[in-house]
Amino acid sequence: MASMDPAKEEKKPVPENDLFIWIAPSRPFKIRTREYFVTLFAITGLIGFILFIAEGAMPVVLLIAIVFLFYVLSTVKPEDVEYKITNKGIKVSGKRTDWQLMGRFWFGKRFDSELLIIETFVLPGRMELVVKPEDKETIKKHLSAYLPEEEITPSGLEKVANWLGSKLPGNRV
Repeated sequence: MASMDPAKEEKKPVPENDLFIWIAPSRPFKIRTREYFVTLFAITGLIGFILFIAEGAMPVVLLIAIVFLFYVLSTVKPEDVEYKITNKGIKVSGKRTDWQLMGRFWFGKRFDSELLIIETFVLPGRMELVVKPEDKETIKKHLSAYLPEEEITPSGLEKVANWLGSKLPGNRV
C-alpha cells in the first residue's frame, strides 16, 4: 500500500510565468549643457589639486576616472531594455533577481524619469528601474503580492549627494 503522506511527496518545480513586461531605458537620462560640464570640470580640477598636494597622484587618478565615467554616462543615451515581473522575481535584460533577495519597493523620480526603486539584500542595496507613468498601477499591483510598498528615508550619503548635485547648474529644482 502506498502512503499518501504529503511530507514525503516530491514537490514539483513551479514554472516561471511572466506577470508583466515593459520596455524602458536602462537608466534615467538628462542631456547636460556645456555650462554644467565646465562647472563640473572646474570643481574637479580644484578638488584634484587639493588631493594631489595632500595625498599624491593616486586619488587624483581615481577622481579623473570617476568624472570620466560620469561624463560618458551623461553624454551617451541609455539603450532600451526589457523588464519582467515574474512569479519568481524580477528580470532585467534576462537576468533574474529572486523575491528572497528583495525587501521593500517604492516609486520615485529622477530627472524626467519615473523610477521603481526596490531595496535588495545584495550589493548595491537597491534596484532602480525606469517605468512608464501609465504602467505604475499595474506594476504596483503585481509587486504588492510579493513585497511591501514602503519608502525608506535617504541615507546621509544620499542627502549629501543630492545637496551637492543641486548646486550644479541645470540641476536646480
